[in-house]
Amino acid sequence: MKTRTFLLALAALGTPGISPWIAPAATAADAKKPNVLVIVADDLGYGELGIQGNPQIPTPNIDSIGKNGARFTSGYVSGPYCSPTRAGLLTGKYQQRFGHEFNPGPAQNAGVDVGLSLEEKTLGDRFKAAGYSTGWFGKSHLGNKPDYHPLKRGFDEFYGFLGGAHDYLDPKADTQNPILRGTEPVTTAEYTTEAFAREAVGFIEKHKADPWLVYLPFNAVHNPLQAPEKYLARFNDVQDPKRKAFSALLSALDDAVGSVLGKVRELGVEENTLVFFISDNGGPTRQTTSSNGPLRGFKAQTWEGGVRVPWLVQWKGKIPAGQTLDQPVIQLDILPTALAAAGAPASADWKLDGVNLLPLLTGANKDAPHDALYWRFGQQIAIRKGDWKLVKAPEDGTPLGNQGGKASTEGAALYNLAKDIGESTNLASQEPEKLKELSAAWDAWNAQLVEPKWRAGGGGKGRQQGQGGGARRNAPAAAPAPAAAPQ
Repeated sequence: MKTRTFLLALAALGTPGISPWIAPAATAADAKKPNVLVIVADDLGYGELGIQGNPQIPTPNIDSIGKNGARFTSGYVSGPYCSPTRAGLLTGKYQQRFGHEFNPGPAQNAGVDVGLSLEEKTLGDRFKAAGYSTGWFGKSHLGNKPDYHPLKRGFDEFYGFLGGAHDYLDPKADTQNPILRGTEPVTTAEYTTEAFAREAVGFIEKHKADPWLVYLPFNAVHNPLQAPEKYLARFNDVQDPKRKAFSALLSALDDAVGSVLGKVRELGVEENTLVFFISDNGGPTRQTTSSNGPLRGFKAQTWEGGVRVPWLVQWKGKIPAGQTLDQPVIQLDILPTALAAAGAPASADWKLDGVNLLPLLTGANKDAPHDALYWRFGQQIAIRKGDWKLVKAPEDGTPLGNQGGKASTEGAALYNLAKDIGESTNLASQEPEKLKELSAAWDAWNAQLVEPKWRAGGGGKGRQQGQGGGARRNAPAAAPAPAAAPQ
């Protein structure tokens, strides 16, 4: 009966005069607010998981999220590398709207104001206001100074690190970026993938009587490629040492996800827990072997291989199982979707770019939830509108964005992703009207943005000029070379 009531409420969204992508509070679970679990993998490519069609590394626990719910084949993130994607996820807004276009850089170089804007409310803030207990376990990469600490951004508990990457085995490997419990450094050596899962499991157990939000951003499968022997031994038949280590990293991640899902199941709250799983960007294949499958490009590029990622969601009893959906979605949608499920829908005053996906996930509305999706990363740009994508990204490994100038659609390529997922045939000269349409749409979006608050890699308060609407000066606009392994 609860499921039927929930679906009937969602079906009402199709009535005239009501936006199909705004859910009223009545669409929440009838009696008890659902728990929310957001799992983020680091640098996991589009083509690695079993559910994505790759049998090389078994990932049954991660795969189960999509099998028990939905897998989006056109699931995206709003940044082609780590920190910008996380800023967008936690706010539900394109991060370029508040200047978070690039990574903040290592702790020793970051300026005081380099981090997720203190003017923005986070996922933690929103769920605290909705009466949830909130926990964050894993990587931050959203600012190193005290004001940017997760405990000051709406989270009750934190166990993890503030920087962009960390040694998996030694908590003291980076004195500027220690593993922290709250604000205190951890000294006991543990494998971080296991430790983050253990802390999440403990939090869920402790708050089993309360509605809870768990944000679980693992550092796996980011460099360095480190794993204990028990995971490496699973892949003794893999000859390439780098691929063997990556396989062990991913297998450990799958076990960790399984332990958290197992605790949810053990407590009998599986049907009252909304689960998301994404990667923060595509795989840096040459550094870690992470495969982006049929997609062109890698991490730090606006080709599909940099921004299209594994995108899974589960809510047993509410979202029909076994769905494969091709409507384009983005990680910005996680916040409004979760809030709608919790009966605390986003206010129009928040001006979110993400939308509530529950109507799509339940079948109440099968239309694409976004008219278009957009990217800007230094001089790299992209827009996807329907099956069409306009993109300007590095060619043949050549960096784009280190030469100065401003982002623009000039010289961008045009692809039909329905026919050409690998972005191999540029149709710009054959489809001039479509080129004009997408260029105008990107220009209109870009005019709403602000200049980046810091340069690529952080390193202080210097601004990159000429990126957003308004001031367009000729100062450097840099994007990291794809051959590097940016944190």
